[in-house]
Amino acid sequence: MGAVPNLARVDNPRPVPSADLIQDLQRVQKAAQKIASILDLDQLIDSIVHELTQSFGCVEASIFLHDEDREEMVLTGVRGCTQHGKGWSLKIGREGMVGYVASTGQMRYAPDVDKDPYYIGCEEATRSEVAIPLHAGERLVGVFTASHPELDGFPRQQLRLLQAFCDHVAVAINNARRIHLERAALDRDAEDARNIQQALLPKSSPYIPGFAISGLSVPARAVGGDWYDFIPFPDGRLGIVLADVSGKGTGAALLMSATRGMLRSLAEACCTPGEVLTKLNQLLVNDFPAGRFVTLVYGVLDPAKRTMMFANAGHLPPLFIDNDGEHFLEVEHGLPLGLVCGDYSETELKLSPGSRLVFYSDGITEAVDGEEEEFGLCRLTEHAMKPNASAVSIVDDVRSFANGCGVRDDATVVFVGVNR
Repeated sequence: MGAVPNLARVDNPRPVPSADLIQDLQRVQKAAQKIASILDLDQLIDSIVHELTQSFGCVEASIFLHDEDREEMVLTGVRGCTQHGKGWSLKIGREGMVGYVASTGQMRYAPDVDKDPYYIGCEEATRSEVAIPLHAGERLVGVFTASHPELDGFPRQQLRLLQAFCDHVAVAINNARRIHLERAALDRDAEDARNIQQALLPKSSPYIPGFAISGLSVPARAVGGDWYDFIPFPDGRLGIVLADVSGKGTGAALLMSATRGMLRSLAEACCTPGEVLTKLNQLLVNDFPAGRFVTLVYGVLDPAKRTMMFANAGHLPPLFIDNDGEHFLEVEHGLPLGLVCGDYSETELKLSPGSRLVFYSDGITEAVDGEEEEFGLCRLTEHAMKPNASAVSIVDDVRSFANGCGVRDDATVVFVGVNR
């Protein structure tokens, strides 16, 4: 430990009784252990100033962080101060004990603040103050200050304890600040990815006379592995896709984007749904990482014939409602895409007036309420049979059912209704 600057200004530094010293050591050790486990920067700084004002009977304790771009020290954590709030700044080398300590890298102790040329008046009860630099290696992280209501309120041994504690504080703040910056960068990246992914979804529902078509996808995180798409063909038919890539987050979103591009390219070649999925699967088996796959249902709506031809690659069976009741449409064969090569069977539906077809992801049916009860197929069916049902109304119903629990998995719906 280096020498404590400015102690020579105290003619007779008053000793600390051994019992008091032991108590101070215990307080500092306890505080150091506590802050070592805190990774949130704001919580960490608030905890530090709280612990020290209580442990050492301070009028005020504060932490200023170094703003390298502005060459200032910015008040980031404070307790006991009625004059200045978070965000108050001091110029390095020019303002206050904090600015002096930041420029010299040395602790400054004012046994009597009225006699210290660098002290900036704050609380009337303050009689002595110490400012200690916070260094992580050679880098200035910040400055810690503490004020006492007594003249020479910090004995020599206590100052050394505070210096030692500030070594722990500097490391903890530097780590938390680095994590904070990394998280902020990740949040920005996630927001960019979310914006890009949202841009890949349909901007609006297609208008086809005699039909009410809508879609909605709500990711559980910033980005997700669900998506839906509407692909218009020159002859008036409409391709409809709903898919779910295994996994969540950025990895699933990247695979989703790649799958979407390949499917659109194949669909535009005017193949049937089964042929599209067979060719798409061959591409994904070669390209996808091991253990990754896509479940997907792809249909082609022919408004003139009022038919829908679809193929299903391991996805949840579509819900079809007509005059004969509700049906969950199973297919003869169709494994998830990206696992092994295989063929995909096709099913053709005759869409009568008033009928409706629902494609959905497991984020819909597996959403749970506070009692861990699932939304389920029955509730989906009941809602889909309502006169004004749509993709949006189904998702809203799921959110209401979850009652604050939130959507745990990506939730996506495509709704096709036939007008009467």
